[in-house]
Amino acid sequence: MTVTVDTGALDKLQRVLGVFDENLAVLSRELHLTARVEGTSIHLEGEEEAAHIGAETLRSLLAVVEEGEEIDKTRLLYCVELAREGHAADIAGVMHGVVAVSARGKPVKCKTVGQKKYVEAVKSHTVTFGVGPAGTGKTYLAVCLAVAAYKSKEVERIILTRPAVEAGEKLGFLPGDLQTKVDPYLRPLYDALQEMFGAETYAKLMEKGTIEVAPLAYMRGRTLSDAFVILDEAQNATREQMKMFLTRLGEGSKMVVTGDLTQTDLPEGKTSGLRQAVSLLKGVEDIAVCTLGDKDVVRHPLVTRIVRAYEREEKRRKEK
Repeated sequence: MTVTVDTGALDKLQRVLGVFDENLAVLSRELHLTARVEGTSIHLEGEEEAAHIGAETLRSLLAVVEEGEEIDKTRLLYCVELAREGHAADIAGVMHGVVAVSARGKPVKCKTVGQKKYVEAVKSHTVTFGVGPAGTGKTYLAVCLAVAAYKSKEVERIILTRPAVEAGEKLGFLPGDLQTKVDPYLRPLYDALQEMFGAETYAKLMEKGTIEVAPLAYMRGRTLSDAFVILDEAQNATREQMKMFLTRLGEGSKMVVTGDLTQTDLPEGKTSGLRQAVSLLKGVEDIAVCTLGDKDVVRHPLVTRIVRAYEREEKRRKEK
């Protein structure tokens, strides 16, 4: 069976095809199709279902191009996944709206349906849990939303925190005081903030205390008002720490808790506070729980395959 998609213009066609028609080659391999280009049209030949999935994928890629976005292999494979599930049209809505604008003027947009739902949940709820594997943009999008909220004067400060739990290393053996020791754990947060504010503005806001980046232990005994608060790597918070953190919430504040339940570094026998909180608080008014999956991974396509391999192993282990 042959299905034809007309891109309508040569410049759109070229962007959909990619350099040396690389995107078309990937699509053809993925769906076992034969593809040819005539004028501004792309003809796909193969099994009926595969041809229709390919056509829906091309239409979703056209929507990406029309939004001024680039197509990389990760986004292409994601569009194929959506088309297989019958949700190819959803990609058009994903890119509407800008989450924030970086210091260099680059707009930050959602790249997956899961990310879009996550961003909308943060905007409409006081407390949001973002749970999912590495590479789904949980932390980065939360920081972008925090910066956007600060710039629009919705909050007066940004507070970012992480549990200082070792991923196989021992903090005691690292040189320096506690702040110096935990800095490497907070580096992803520093990097995201510097990208959004610019190095100079970021340094000034840190100096003034408008931005605070600190280990979770520093939150005890405080009330966090008029702030956008992010707890990152929350799977490494104990039940006691999670309760302590959530009860710091003050007037005019918003909290985002992010983590990956498959990468817990807590000692054997310790229950993750994130796991318990998600179970206890799901369905509570003004609290959202967003679960991102392997399809929402926006890093190298290989990361998606790695995540899926570990998920299969975890499933086998639980069945045993």
